Amino acid sequence: MKYNDLNVEKNTRPTRKGRGIAAGQGKTAGRGTKGQKARTGHRKMPAGFMGGQRAIMQAVPKLKGFKSFHPKAEVIYTDSLNELSGKVDNYSLAEAGLISSPFVKVKVITRGELKAKLELETQFASKTAVESIKKAGGSFKKVAILKRPAKKEA
Repeated sequence: MKYNDLNVEKNTRPTRKGRGIAAGQGKTAGRGTKGQKARTGHRKMPAGFMGGQRAIMQAVPKLKGFKSFHPKAEVIYTDSLNELSGKVDNYSLAEAGLISSPFVKVKVITRGELKAKLELETQFASKTAVESIKKAGGSFKKVAILKRPAKKEA
């Protein structure tokens, strides 16, 4: 490259299409020869338009069913609560390894016999589970889902 070849202008001018063969983008002006895309107004075709052929979105079969984005509650059975005592909440259940995280929904369901006296504080419990907790001398309190602490920016 030579000094006199350097482009000194700040902004280069846009190429003027269709202004003769010598201009570089003459005759077909970069559109090729013939066809739908060579004509004016070809950009107004809808997304997925395939030249009048059936579009790919119509050709692919649809998925059946419905996928919910709401996380399901993790289930705990009353017989697994026998190992715990005192106040039982999401944090103590997560420490015991009964749920994956203290920030998930928890539902207690009856299975087996509950012998431990507990003060259970979770999001959900079945009627029979509440009865078995009260029968064992404990209590159930419905609480809101715990929010994750906000991430600190460094």
